[in-house]
Amino acid sequence: MPTSVADEDLVRTLYDEHAGALLGYVTRLVGGDRQRAEDVVQETLFRAWRHPDALTPERGSVRPWLWTVARRVVLDGERARRARPREVADATAPAALVDDGVEQALSAQVVAEALLALTGEHRQALIETYYRGRSVAEAAQVLGVPEGTVKSRTYYALRNLRSALEERGFGAVEAGS
Repeated sequence: MPTSVADEDLVRTLYDEHAGALLGYVTRLVGGDRQRAEDVVQETLFRAWRHPDALTPERGSVRPWLWTVARRVVLDGERARRARPREVADATAPAALVDDGVEQALSAQVVAEALLALTGEHRQALIETYYRGRSVAEAAQVLGVPEGTVKSRTYYALRNLRSALEERGFGAVEAGS
């Protein structure tokens, strides 16, 4: 696949802006194995280069996509390692994924960005019913609209939110990442 100057600039920009933080995240995921972490970062940036459509500004921040891809690369490597017979000379224990809250924070960031893609009315309906835990009747009273309107707005808000999340790489698993 021939490369262009724009492709090289994209990878260079991604590396300059995200590689340091990504390396830190991946190093924690692989139990401190710096060489393996560098390989995962390289593979992640390679996949970003192969899928430039996932990196458009309309989709929001690039970082959650990069972190998701990196985590999948680590998981794929762990699965492949488990599928092979253990090497006798390998004295190191297999690295376990660390639950340091980063993934939850990234997910929250992506959901917040996706919520901003909704109309104000849809966003308010979701906030009142899901985030504040109000019943349809309570949400209708707070929003000053009939209960049927709250139900309708919530239904369409969830549909649109699902689409917005899928555009950001959440929901359906993307092929190749």
